[in-house]
Amino acid sequence: MRRVPAARAAAVGPPARGRPGHPVRTRTAHRYAAVLAAGLLVPLPLAGCSSDQGRTDSAAPARDPGEIRTTDRQQISTGGTLRWAVDAAPGTLNVFQPDADEASRRVAGATLPTLFTLDAQGEPKPDEDYLRGAEVTSTEPRQTVVYKLAPKARWNDGRRISAADFRAQWKALRGKNDAYWTARNAGYDRIRTVRKGEGPGEVEVVFNKPYADWRSLFAPLYPKQTMGNPSAFNDGARKKLPASAGPFRVARAGGKGKTVLERDPRWWGSRPKLERIELKPVPQGKRAKALREGEVDLARIDARTAEKIESAGSLGGPGHPHRKGEHGEQGEHADHDTAAAGARRAAKLPKGVRALRKYEVRKAMEPAYTQLALNGASGPLSDERVRRAVARALDRDELASEALHGTGLPDEPLGNHLRMANQDGYKDNSKAVGGKDLDSAQSLLAEAGWETGGGILRGAGRGHGKSGGDGAEGADGPENGAGKSGGKQGQGGPAEPPSGAGKGNVSGVPRFRAEAQAAAVALSPRQLEQVVDRPLSLTTSTTVQRGALLAQAAQARLAAAEESGGKRALSRARSAQTVARDVRAQGREMRLLSTGRAAAVRTKEGKPLALRFVLPDGDNSRRIRATGKRIAGMLNEVGIRTQIKKVPDESYFKDHIAAGEYDLALYSWPASAYPATDARPIYAKPQPAPDGSLLVEQNYTRVGTDKIDQLFERAAGELDEGRRRELMQKADARIWAVAGSLPLHQNGQLVAADRRLVNAGAFGFADPQYEDIGFTRH
Repeated sequence: MRRVPAARAAAVGPPARGRPGHPVRTRTAHRYAAVLAAGLLVPLPLAGCSSDQGRTDSAAPARDPGEIRTTDRQQISTGGTLRWAVDAAPGTLNVFQPDADEASRRVAGATLPTLFTLDAQGEPKPDEDYLRGAEVTSTEPRQTVVYKLAPKARWNDGRRISAADFRAQWKALRGKNDAYWTARNAGYDRIRTVRKGEGPGEVEVVFNKPYADWRSLFAPLYPKQTMGNPSAFNDGARKKLPASAGPFRVARAGGKGKTVLERDPRWWGSRPKLERIELKPVPQGKRAKALREGEVDLARIDARTAEKIESAGSLGGPGHPHRKGEHGEQGEHADHDTAAAGARRAAKLPKGVRALRKYEVRKAMEPAYTQLALNGASGPLSDERVRRAVARALDRDELASEALHGTGLPDEPLGNHLRMANQDGYKDNSKAVGGKDLDSAQSLLAEAGWETGGGILRGAGRGHGKSGGDGAEGADGPENGAGKSGGKQGQGGPAEPPSGAGKGNVSGVPRFRAEAQAAAVALSPRQLEQVVDRPLSLTTSTTVQRGALLAQAAQARLAAAEESGGKRALSRARSAQTVARDVRAQGREMRLLSTGRAAAVRTKEGKPLALRFVLPDGDNSRRIRATGKRIAGMLNEVGIRTQIKKVPDESYFKDHIAAGEYDLALYSWPASAYPATDARPIYAKPQPAPDGSLLVEQNYTRVGTDKIDQLFERAAGELDEGRRRELMQKADARIWAVAGSLPLHQNGQLVAADRRLVNAGAFGFADPQYEDIGFTRH
């Protein structure tokens, strides 16, 4: 049974060895990379059922095996082409390069050996197509692993897979040769030597020190021609492979068009049912159109597209078959009548809707999670008490429920950084930081010196007193943490007060919607000249309206000043804008306080407790922005204000998260079957570099401790599985306690699949069996 690497081979982070001219940001990069928390992680694994042994938390959510329409090979047609949507053409066919992407991993999964693959709970299992066995044969004086290769395991150039391939990959990835542009070397840097074993087809790997995650290595395994020299590693495998050893081989790759994989006649395992797999570049925003036009057979989709497919499929008729006998005594006759009626209704539907009926939505819990990241490098969040206050101000149950609403998937909050809820060894450790407790949050803020003085937040939206920068909504933006009272989701927050707000204030929502409308009344230039900079009254409605009128007046003055070119007029116009911003901030503050939606802003040494909240601005990031607004509303309740700054998706991670230009942010991490190795750089304590900079590896929250590092190091070298899991639980509890990263929920995975396509779809944690994917006969 053959499967491919799943989330453990997800998009890689910054390179450990960069190209010439490309600055290196981290000491060690590996299998992980953060991605936008908009549900955009690619569906890599395959699911199957397994027992519940190993569960350590009896209250954990039920296991989710994914939906792939498992079907026996005898029921599958031979031949056909699977058109599989990917984000873009592969940047390289070498998954160990920084340019590797989703399509790179798809190609590797179908064409190269992976010695251990994942089951539905993320546990590694040996692949019998390549291995007769693999085990630790000794631990003294050094850990030694012996791989026994399957006799038929050969590259498609006729050469047997051998120790030479293992040795070449180890030398390329161990991190000692800067000429290799590697994306990761974790694990390979612990190997002392690789040599031919005593028996035929045996490979012996000796480690410098114990390494628990040895099964993660050589996944995938490349031929020695690719790994043997830097030139072949860096450039030779960008568009072709010198040899492969999987059910499929590369027929065409590179460029911007589709990548074509074809059945490999030299494959010794079960003959692939499909003749070809086409990896077709279809950006997320264009997938709904591609489905309507029938251009793809399998595609990761968002919740809105999934809803349209399910609505179309519920109409009955062809493409939505009924089971025999489900209509009672009339049996098949009733089925025929119902199907015929459905067909007549379907014929009257718009063409695009009819096209969607050939698909169905397959669902699974993603091997990935969304977190709220708190940057502890500087500012208020450098104080652990403030970070813990943020954690206790959040209602994670509500955030998870809203984020997964409409997906039909479990919506419980995630309680672990290192294991997903449907993964063996999961345990909820969130009690280490505590659940929602507004009184406790208020006390922590007071203890940290942030007092409630009843003051008004001036210059709202300026984290640490700095301007919002390009793209920021600033004090005048609709997405300041205050939100819009009574606004709809995606337009300023939920229609009702967040949890904790007084119910008696709900009736005031329409009144403040009317105030906002009144404040937007446009005045003529003559009327604007009559607006004076003094309070009309101290009521909320007049203050909000006055702020809006002052803003209009300031804008008119600025336009006139720019036209005249007078420096003095420009200076006065800008001063008027500053006054308008302050008054509008005062109005928002009064409105929040009067509706019970917020506590008075906290201040310390005259500075407000205001945080920069950076969120992606793309069409596929609507849900994450909605989550961000809900979080901002919850923080309002304890006197923490936020400025939501929306930035382009393409620069979100590189220019803001990795660069540390944020206070709060939302993004996702893939899960791993090997957390002691893969998660360590994410939570490692930042260290000073020789040049005076801070070496953060992939810990973009800049929060860590020596004890957490020690627990990861001990776990990585602990060969006893029970003790290793115990060490990981302790590490996770400490990660919760320092409150740099707050997991909100495990992500959902929604996949549109042709109804006839089987053994493919929402794979969950497990890895696909490419040779078993195909289309049913009927």
